[in-house]
Amino acid sequence: MVSVYGAHLLWQATEDLYRSTAIAARPDPAGNLTNHRAGGGGFLVTPDIDDEKERLRAEAKGRRGAAAAAASGAGEALCRRLIAALDQGTIPLAPGAAVSAYWPKGDELDPRPAMAALVARGHPIGLPVVVARAAPLVFRRWVPGDRLEPAGFGLREPAADRPEVTPALLLVPLLAFDRAGTRLGYGGGFYDRTLARLQSAGRPLAVGVAYAGQELSELPRGPRDRTLDWILTEGETIAIGGEGHAAAVLR
Repeated sequence: MVSVYGAHLLWQATEDLYRSTAIAARPDPAGNLTNHRAGGGGFLVTPDIDDEKERLRAEAKGRRGAAAAAASGAGEALCRRLIAALDQGTIPLAPGAAVSAYWPKGDELDPRPAMAALVARGHPIGLPVVVARAAPLVFRRWVPGDRLEPAGFGLREPAADRPEVTPALLLVPLLAFDRAGTRLGYGGGFYDRTLARLQSAGRPLAVGVAYAGQELSELPRGPRDRTLDWILTEGETIAIGGEGHAAAVLR
């Protein structure tokens, strides 16, 4: 099996061979990138949506690196923000419900302080494993101190004998987000397929995890893209409303 991050690197290597010109991302007055979209709102009305997403990934990687360098202690801040939201009932999570997270790679925001805090509160944690390129993710149980096994590309995942968990809440990594709850991922579609499968059997919450500096004004969205329910940054807790906009922002 290949870890989720190993898989996205494989997809990235393939997509890089086919990268072509895309619709330009335009900065808004605050310096955030935005995309030319006919009519505004809804799905991007262009056949070049995949090309534009790929172009935005290159931009977003640079923005995330800059945000990470400027946000020391972001993992601890994220942990405090998540636990406060759970204590206040802002983000609902039943006692003992499982949560999926991810093992950070490179300059991704580190969720490990939050993972440890959730385990201490009695929530099982699952880490993602890719079983096939076109399949949803599975999540294997992780507890602090577990040995993670090599999974290629210098990455690690829980051992094959660890039990699988079904998360009620997913902490989702990303390259960029907007306040409509659109997530720009790594290009493999793994989380979109996973959320589609889980949501067909219940209503898990998808919580995007990002630095504040990863926000873009508007992202392209395709018909298979799943909207986030919440976005957590080191500075804000953003609820996404049913109409695809930020319904509430807690600072």
